[in-house]
Amino acid sequence: MNIHFANTFSRLFFRFANLLIALITLASAAAQERPNIIFILADDLGYGDLGCYGQSKVRTPNIDRLAKGGLKFTQFYAGSTVCAPSRASLLTGLHTGHTAVRGNKGMKPEGQFPLPASAKTFPSRLQQLAYTTAAFGKWGMGYITTTGDPQKQGFDEFYGYNCQTLAHNYFPDHLWHNHERIDLAGNLKTDSVYSADLIQQQAMAFLAKKQSRPFFLYLPYTLPHADVVVPHDSVYTSYVKQFNEAPVKPPTGKGDGEVHHYDEHPHAAFASMVSRLDSYVGQIMTQLEKSGMDKNTLVIFSSDNGPHKEHGGDPEFFNSSGGLKGIKRDLFEGGIRVPFIASWKGVIKPGVTSQLATFWDMYPTVEEIAGGKPTKNIDGISFLPVLKGLSQKEQRPYLYWEFHEGTGKQAVRWKNWKAIRLNAKSPNSLIELYDLSSDPAEQKNVAGTNKTIVDKMSQLMQEAHVPNADWPFLAGETAKKQ
Repeated sequence: MNIHFANTFSRLFFRFANLLIALITLASAAAQERPNIIFILADDLGYGDLGCYGQSKVRTPNIDRLAKGGLKFTQFYAGSTVCAPSRASLLTGLHTGHTAVRGNKGMKPEGQFPLPASAKTFPSRLQQLAYTTAAFGKWGMGYITTTGDPQKQGFDEFYGYNCQTLAHNYFPDHLWHNHERIDLAGNLKTDSVYSADLIQQQAMAFLAKKQSRPFFLYLPYTLPHADVVVPHDSVYTSYVKQFNEAPVKPPTGKGDGEVHHYDEHPHAAFASMVSRLDSYVGQIMTQLEKSGMDKNTLVIFSSDNGPHKEHGGDPEFFNSSGGLKGIKRDLFEGGIRVPFIASWKGVIKPGVTSQLATFWDMYPTVEEIAGGKPTKNIDGISFLPVLKGLSQKEQRPYLYWEFHEGTGKQAVRWKNWKAIRLNAKSPNSLIELYDLSSDPAEQKNVAGTNKTIVDKMSQLMQEAHVPNADWPFLAGETAKKQ
């Protein structure tokens, strides 16, 4: 009887073990079927700075090829018109009326106003869904000892600039690898190590590793943000000749706590920075193809806001806003409408879409791609149907932005109407109104003949803005924490 029981138990045990192995194998296979996700974020790259968006002076063959084989959005919006709030909106799925970070605000000893511990980011959600996560580039949402530490906000690994102020300097004295300060002492003597190249090397090393799980790779590059400076290689030299650009003596001086010094050929340097970024994209795509990962990887390319006019930047010369009104720090279209390209072999068909989408839509989109149940209480909606060539059934009521520098600005897009309130910290400031269907360059303010629409847009602005003690905005409001 004991022998029979032992034999029966043994058979049942081995059956259970085989079943368990099969389940683990199936789970592993299912995990591998979920796509890798790479999000490439340029810094201050305008809507018109790429060949595929109409740029004629700068060569971007790799990004253009990405667009040709993927889906190009013509009405995609950043989270804000400057770095930190735009990135906060991207990661949290909230617009700037709700985000905890609503502007650029430096903090001691280094870095910017941190994301709070209560923040929910989609990289954290991807970690819960068994994704490996990494970020290489510029952070700008909290020093390593704060709640905004990238490793507390969803990233297994980080390399690059913690502080976006330091990121103005492409030859810095240090970068960060997780919590380790990487000293670049040679840059104190001479401009010897270009930081953008170091960041790219880390990204390529990550892609060269054998991954046992699907991964999310976030690449918030610093190019082509000011200061406009780049190694003087053959690409740079070719642009100097192309523009027949006479050298200038760039001013030096303090700004944002740093000494700024841009290139003697700023047009050539800026074009070379964009082309360098383009070459990084080419290297990534080549590595994906070489490893076979291109068959199961979603690659997205975008920019955090409109083009800059700082320390060598010249958006007029390059038509960087692509014919739209405004640049960085504006809430006109040129300050917030950005290039957005998505490529995913076998899933995304090549084409162009005018579907409205925005940074805060990324959270629910990647969450759905990764197989997660929808997170509640965020502002974004998934545009995965658009990526798959289907109609977007779920539609948001409107898009909203607020900007806290100076006298403040607010903007709302509802259908084809765009409303902008300048001097928004004054309770009596007027609203400008534009019909983007007939006036995408926002040249004709039609507020005077559309009072009903103006009143509606004013109500939407009031509805969208939730007061925050760290970012008091409208005059006379009682600021409170969310």
